[in-house]
Amino acid sequence: MKRLLGVTLLGAILVAGAAEAREYDKVRFGVDVPYEPMEYRTPDGELTGFDIELGNALCAEMEIECEWIVQGWDGIIPGLLSRKYDAIMSSMTINDERREQVLFSDPYITPPSAWFAPADSNIETPNAEALEGKTIGVQRGTLQDNYVTDNFGDVARVSRYATADDMVLDMDAGRLDIVFLDFPIGKATLLDSEAGNYQVVGEMITEPKKYFGDGFGIAFRQRDEELAAKFNEALATLKENGTYNEIYNRYFGNNNQ
Repeated sequence: MKRLLGVTLLGAILVAGAAEAREYDKVRFGVDVPYEPMEYRTPDGELTGFDIELGNALCAEMEIECEWIVQGWDGIIPGLLSRKYDAIMSSMTINDERREQVLFSDPYITPPSAWFAPADSNIETPNAEALEGKTIGVQRGTLQDNYVTDNFGDVARVSRYATADDMVLDMDAGRLDIVFLDFPIGKATLLDSEAGNYQVVGEMITEPKKYFGDGFGIAFRQRDEELAAKFNEALATLKENGTYNEIYNRYFGNNNQ
């Protein structure tokens, strides 16, 4: 009986060790779209964007296959924890609240947030006085949602949207006075839109860290430290060999990250 117990325990240890040292030949990424220019579909339905290209380049560097699984933002962390995919690469800001649930890679980009309003808006400096009685658009469940709700929710109406595209539709229809977005998203969806009747209002915002964190990172389950370390190593290599700059410059111009 003791010998059988010993064999059983040894087997459990070996199985646990094998699970810990799991070798991935494919990594499944959870991603929320559309969120141009970070992740979106081309007219023919192909997934593209900065996150997609960088993720594929990371997988190529690691000599593994990437698979992208589209998941709405509200359920993106639960999807990871339930093993629907192996990682999240979807413009997710690294912050303390999320660190309680997931393990982050090193930051791969640190974009500011910004206010966007119609070109003829009379809002010059977004503060409590200027935003009183206004309708502000944010994407639901984002750090921008948290920031706006906490700081202006008692003086303005906060309208929350599942996607940035839905927010832009209401902005175009005049149902929003101003929106608060990651700057690259606002630039792609509003400043560079065909209408082009929008402007950045006030200064770029990156503080306080309570809301704006430490940049975007790839999220893993907390036990997957080895997998996260491999992605960190691949990211460092892409930055050293120029691949990161090539991808960055295609979407944002000159790289000063």
